[in-house]
Amino acid sequence: MVIQNASLKSLNTFGIEATARYFSRFSSVQELDSIFKEYKEIPFLIMGGGSNLLLTQDFDGIVLRNEIMGKSILEETPDSVLVKIGAGENWHEFVLWAVENEFGGIENMSLIPGSVGASPMQNIGAYGVEIKDVFDHLFAYHIESGETHRFSLDECQFGYRESVFKRALKNQYVITEVCFKLEKNRSVNTTYGAIEQELQKMAISSPTIRDVSNAVISIRQSKLPNPAELGNAGSFFKNPVVAPSIADAILEKFPSAPVYPAENGKKKLAAGWLIEQAGWKGKTVGTCGVHKLQALVLVNYGGSTGNQIYDLSSAIISDIQEKFGVTLEREVNIL
Repeated sequence: MVIQNASLKSLNTFGIEATARYFSRFSSVQELDSIFKEYKEIPFLIMGGGSNLLLTQDFDGIVLRNEIMGKSILEETPDSVLVKIGAGENWHEFVLWAVENEFGGIENMSLIPGSVGASPMQNIGAYGVEIKDVFDHLFAYHIESGETHRFSLDECQFGYRESVFKRALKNQYVITEVCFKLEKNRSVNTTYGAIEQELQKMAISSPTIRDVSNAVISIRQSKLPNPAELGNAGSFFKNPVVAPSIADAILEKFPSAPVYPAENGKKKLAAGWLIEQAGWKGKTVGTCGVHKLQALVLVNYGGSTGNQIYDLSSAIISDIQEKFGVTLEREVNIL
């Protein structure tokens, strides 16, 4: 069913009021194909959980909510399992399902908001693990031809919070199913961030994947606002990857600044640290602001427009550029 003049407020985690000219849901490739055949000539927007989106205007086209569900095991060996997950499935619920079945590899990405279909689009990641580390292949609907195509790991061209679906193939495909290769008897990864400290607080010395998942959930809940209670889209900015000379200049002035190795000899900085050092953490501007516990998170305290939040992000970007010579990039998609 296609709805006209549909409110999108409940469908985006910022809680921004915006209207779509048309809105529909689809739970199969056949339904998606049918909708595109009828509405192919107007702009479209595919939505999953609405957790990585900032709406700055009404949408004069059709918004399609991906509700393709399902979890199945394609292959299983004594050491690994290949699972196929519908793109409309909730990401965190998928993680909990994997942990319950003792399938390891994604436990560090517990409580990331959004849908499974968005995970390869963004190459989501947390606490030292990214989608590319567990990804096997995916299926995507080609809008122009109506065909379903298979994409391998290499074909997805994953980068830091990037994939081919955000660049060369943007708006050409709709991801319908994603296949992950998970491990049995996995050695857990606790070296990144505060996981080890959290496990110590929990008095756990030999953690399982469930322990790691619980630790990550505890950490995220302690510093990240629940979108159901306070409008936000999680991390608003990417951690900047810079030339070593820029990182060295920051370390010379701030010896304790968090700096990590990145690809091609570059360095990765912590965007949240930069924003906090610049004095933005906890700052309120009108009805929006920077969260008091996590400077990476911009929040809607109630009644903010997407443009007000966007303007706040622009002010932060300008300030960080002026103070550190580093250009922050928005992780959230802007419409």
